[in-house]
Amino acid sequence: MRCAGEMAAAQRQTSPAQTWRGVALATAGIFLLVAGGELAMGRLLLGPDGRFGWWEGNIWSKENSQRFADPYSFSHITHGILFFGFFWLVARRVRLPYRFLMALVLEASWEILENSPLIIERYRHTTIAIGYRGDSVLNSMSDILMMCLGFLLAARLPVWACVAAILVMEIGCAVVIRDNLTLNIIMLIHPFAAIKAWQAAGAPPGS
Repeated sequence: MRCAGEMAAAQRQTSPAQTWRGVALATAGIFLLVAGGELAMGRLLLGPDGRFGWWEGNIWSKENSQRFADPYSFSHITHGILFFGFFWLVARRVRLPYRFLMALVLEASWEILENSPLIIERYRHTTIAIGYRGDSVLNSMSDILMMCLGFLLAARLPVWACVAAILVMEIGCAVVIRDNLTLNIIMLIHPFAAIKAWQAAGAPPGS
């Protein structure tokens, strides 16, 4: 009992700066672990063409999901906002840095799963991502980074601003690329032919 009390006292004495430094080190470790895992799975660092790029706005391009960011980056910002809300509901007594780590582990796990043959084939058969080959490691790391950004923004913004941000990103993506996080989830779980036809109608000629 004495040891437990001493440990609790030590935890209380840990400053926020020390806690966040530890979280930063753990975050770097998770990024390295995911990157290493994806490379071992056969994912390419910069995609098939080996070129670095900051942005690819055409979701029908073979370069989609290969550059640092693309329209689906907004979905990962939404992940972060939703993860913040979820962990606030189920683990609000846990300190914010540790809730951040929980969200990070969840997002990192999804990135590994998303780039597995099972999910890649699911995307190819049920969504408009017919030629999807998985993310480059660069894009996958960016996806995790975007989740972190969304989570930290949600920690500072009022609830109404978080809801507004999600609506703007979801509606904006639906209008511009005919896809968003909501549609992505629907089509992965239970695809609808009507949705797929509407999305495919937005493809440029020759896609």
